[in-house]
Amino acid sequence: MPDDQTAAATHYYEPANGHGLPHDPFNAIIGPRPIGWISSKGRDGSVNLAPYSFFNAFNYIPPILGFSSTSAKDSLRNCQETGAFVWNLTTRPLAEAMNQSCAAVPYGNDEFELAGLTKASSRLIDVPRVAESPVNFECRVTEIVNLKTQTGAMTPAFLVLGEVVAVHIDKRLLTDGIFNTFGAEIVLRAGGPSAYAAIRPDSRFDMNRPR
Repeated sequence: MPDDQTAAATHYYEPANGHGLPHDPFNAIIGPRPIGWISSKGRDGSVNLAPYSFFNAFNYIPPILGFSSTSAKDSLRNCQETGAFVWNLTTRPLAEAMNQSCAAVPYGNDEFELAGLTKASSRLIDVPRVAESPVNFECRVTEIVNLKTQTGAMTPAFLVLGEVVAVHIDKRLLTDGIFNTFGAEIVLRAGGPSAYAAIRPDSRFDMNRPR
């Protein structure tokens, strides 16, 4: 058990009982997080584009990434129907368009048009890419997992995992064959109702792994 001094200096809570703060700190602490800007296509041809703040990479070979839909949204429906999606990199010049694409509109509305973005054809899957984005990953769905609580109860959240089968990178972001992470103006989700962050050259530091 913590001593009284430690307890007095620590905000402690158990999520099942609420956090007792103006805004849930979970998203702000696990961050900044990559943005899962996902384009998908339904069986009826409807195209969807939406950002997800629960997103990351999970494996190198083969490359596997995933995004979590906290409820049964259009991207999940499309991935269930056609088994494919594209991840599009969000950069600072595209931040406002990305934000526009998260508008709550009925299924069948095209967020590419809503956000003023251009569709680009993919090579291996029948899902459009964001042409303005400097990096696109074409993905085929490998698993869709209904997330559970510690007691085994199903939650409304679904984790969509996909293998990256094709990659598009703007050559201007390759320096001697190395992707210029700090020059790409990558935007990340930083928690709270409106906070974002950008990766900049002055935020870089290097460490070598111990041998």
